Amino acid sequence: MPKRVDPDIRREQVADAVIDEIAEHGLRSVTLARIAARTGLAIGSIRYYFGDTVREVMRFTLGVLMQRAVRRATTMSDDPATRIADVIAFAAPTSEQECKENIALVEYRVMARTDPELAADIAATSLAGAEVIRSLLRDALADGAVDEEALHREALLLFTLIEGFSFSSALFSAPLREKDIRAVVTATMHRLRGAYPPSEQAPEDCRGQDRPAR
Repeated sequence: MPKRVDPDIRREQVADAVIDEIAEHGLRSVTLARIAARTGLAIGSIRYYFGDTVREVMRFTLGVLMQRAVRRATTMSDDPATRIADVIAFAAPTSEQECKENIALVEYRVMARTDPELAADIAATSLAGAEVIRSLLRDALADGAVDEEALHREALLLFTLIEGFSFSSALFSAPLREKDIRAVVTATMHRLRGAYPPSEQAPEDCRGQDRPAR
């Protein structure tokens, strides 16, 4: 009897072929014929797993890219400010495989500008990422004099770092260095903590008490 193939493994194999094709030739070069050539599968086999159009393959591959980005292993510090550096370094592509996947994801994001169906998936992921950064920053500046509007602006700045690392990496020939990413984030957090120092505590005899008459 022919060996039974796990459908999930086969779909992941197809997704990897799509990622390789995008990294080498761009997203619009992806066709069932090119996927078949990269995987060694017949076009009929690819249609068996994904249907008759390449679009279902493309949507599945986008899901794979997002899942892999979320699953990247990282060790989180107990210090709130250092946790922000951990998250941004974890999100930035710092290996050959991550760079390849990042290029594919960047191309998807560009395509989503004119594709409402893809745009919804991309937007949901971006909003979730921005909220994570905002929550971490709120913890890091918990003892500082920062209002919600300022917190929103500073969280946007940090999220822009993630976006910048992603887009710049797609143009570089080599992966980013984690130590450079951490240095940039650490310097940014140092500035933020200087801009929003801990609130001054009132003297003990001024907290809801009248000072003794002289």
